[in-house]
Amino acid sequence: MAEAPLRAKCTTVSSVLNRDVKQFGKKYMFDCNEETCWNSDQGECQWVSLEFPQPVKVSELKLLFQGGFSAKTCRLHGCPKDGALREISHFYPEDDNSLQISFCLAEAPAVDKVKIKFENSADFFGRIIVYSLDVLGEKSL
Repeated sequence: MAEAPLRAKCTTVSSVLNRDVKQFGKKYMFDCNEETCWNSDQGECQWVSLEFPQPVKVSELKLLFQGGFSAKTCRLHGCPKDGALREISHFYPEDDNSLQISFCLAEAPAVDKVKIKFENSADFFGRIIVYSLDVLGEKSL
């Protein structure tokens, strides 16, 4: 199977700036619009959690942060449907406005859920701004 963007059935985020989901909600990471974004509220560690309708093998993440509001460290965790999250990979994004690609493990385990933790924000208050997030991989048999 060819690698393609994986569509999650459920997405949750750690926070939304001023709880204003109409302007800064999680849906804006996936709408393919360069003018919209998910903007977290302040805090030490922000995150995005995705649940898939069937097991998947994640091969790549594509993230577009706003410069000055990126994470210095990101950790990808995953688990099967009823399992406990465990770290699959970690990566260190650049603090700029470019599309960033992170390659995960070549032999990534099949997972039903993933959680991306954004640690050590470049912003003094811990805010993260993501314009786009794509999880690439393939459905697992």
